[in-house]
Amino acid sequence: MQKISLLFSVIFLLVFSGYGKNPESRHININLDKEYQVMHSFGASDSWRCQFVGANWPQNKKNQMAEWLFSKETDDQGNPLGIGLSMWRFYIGAGSMEQGDSSEIYNPWRRAECFLNEDGTYNWSKQKGEQWFLKQAHKHGVENTMAFSISAPVHYTLNGKAFSPKKRTHLNIKEDKLDDYAAFLAEVCEYFESKGLGFDYLSPFNEPQWDWSNPSQEGTPATNEDLFLFTHFLDHEFTKRGLNTQMALGEAAEYQFLYRKGDQYAGSSGQFREFLSENSPMYIGQFRNVATLFSGHSYFTTWPVEKLIDIRQKLRSSLDSINPAMDFWQSEFCILEENDDIESGHGRDLGMGTALYVARVIHHDLTIANATSWQWWTALTQCNYKDGLIYLDNGNEGIPSQQHPDNEALKYDGNFHDSKLMWALGNYSRFVRPGMVRVEVSYGQSASLEDQAVSLMVSGYKNTATNELVVVAVNYGGESEKLFLEEDGRFLKKVKAYETSEKSDLQYELTELTDLVVAPKSVKTFVLKLKQ
Repeated sequence: MQKISLLFSVIFLLVFSGYGKNPESRHININLDKEYQVMHSFGASDSWRCQFVGANWPQNKKNQMAEWLFSKETDDQGNPLGIGLSMWRFYIGAGSMEQGDSSEIYNPWRRAECFLNEDGTYNWSKQKGEQWFLKQAHKHGVENTMAFSISAPVHYTLNGKAFSPKKRTHLNIKEDKLDDYAAFLAEVCEYFESKGLGFDYLSPFNEPQWDWSNPSQEGTPATNEDLFLFTHFLDHEFTKRGLNTQMALGEAAEYQFLYRKGDQYAGSSGQFREFLSENSPMYIGQFRNVATLFSGHSYFTTWPVEKLIDIRQKLRSSLDSINPAMDFWQSEFCILEENDDIESGHGRDLGMGTALYVARVIHHDLTIANATSWQWWTALTQCNYKDGLIYLDNGNEGIPSQQHPDNEALKYDGNFHDSKLMWALGNYSRFVRPGMVRVEVSYGQSASLEDQAVSLMVSGYKNTATNELVVVAVNYGGESEKLFLEEDGRFLKKVKAYETSEKSDLQYELTELTDLVVAPKSVKTFVLKLKQ
């Protein structure tokens, strides 16, 4: 790609009765020569709602959901049909579904089947719904898939359950079953590989810092030593079978567990230094089948904005000091944290409030933490909660409690809705494709990171294969902003633009270099083309 430095002047357009006041301007430099991370993917998971929707819902409805999530096609007006996810996460269940009520996980939507039977045989017809969505991901050309496990099969656990015994901090597994658990996960990966649905990655742990004794879902805690030992078993099993799948490790419950050693979680924190330092006895670089990445979850790190910024700066600084060659993935997020902007996770929101809040998190994870992958928690939800991209209901706001009768009815059919959150994620996922490189965006001195977080946030990504620059702008403020590009004729005058706002869902328009406007409370992607 040709070397070029781009200068944007950002003008507030204050329009009253058709007349504009004198604009206030600030400058943004986009330097294509200053490169940061190579982007890997944007994703979401099938947990746990896809098991019923994929297995039972009418074909036309689930086809539409799959199109929204995976499609990279456009309609005849140029509007994207979907958000083009480049990562799909497939949940490997532990068998709480077969246990029914005796699983003690009271909500069947949070149970999961297990391919492994108690007698040691496998039943590959299980997880039918999840398999349907996995096949759709492949059909639509999703570039990466990841299998993930958060508990050993119930036949292997200490308490015979998919959740942990109380006050336990180690893996919930019988001491003689670690190798069997590794063989189980490898068998699952090998089976799907044989069917042309192989997983690029396996994530074998999830939020090991938390106490998983509350029977609300499958899960287990683990110490760093547990994780290292189990990775050893998995690496041996993967090598023996010659699998193409790589292990993607981490999934820390909060970012702080990655870079800080905490007294309460001493055995499961400080993970960057424990696992990524070449001087550590638990250095994961010694394993053949471990990908050069480590992941964490953005939960409880997003409010207030000063905290959002500070934690990501500390994460990046820590990783750079320990192992700068290691990629960082943000591998799970939804709204849990209480905040002033959208209150909390309770109460679903199909509008722009949650969409903007999440877009701000994405922006800071990409531009400060330098995440190469960003993954939402669950693609579908039937709950009255801010945890899904697509929302299911029976004509209400989703189920308010697990005892609601719609919880049973929605296993088979219902209404489904897209969300502004889904389309705002698409402003990134649909256009920032695997292999693109984030480039430097610098602001004038008057625009602090805190100021940007409540007004305009801009990031840039270059695609050397297509000779394009993708610019994603998040306008958190209440006024339109215009980007003036000073350039020397290297760009084509026409620019493709895609807006998500209260009235638009990645709506396409062909605009001019001189008319790059970002509406209030919107996310907008511009695709600029360099002349050949």
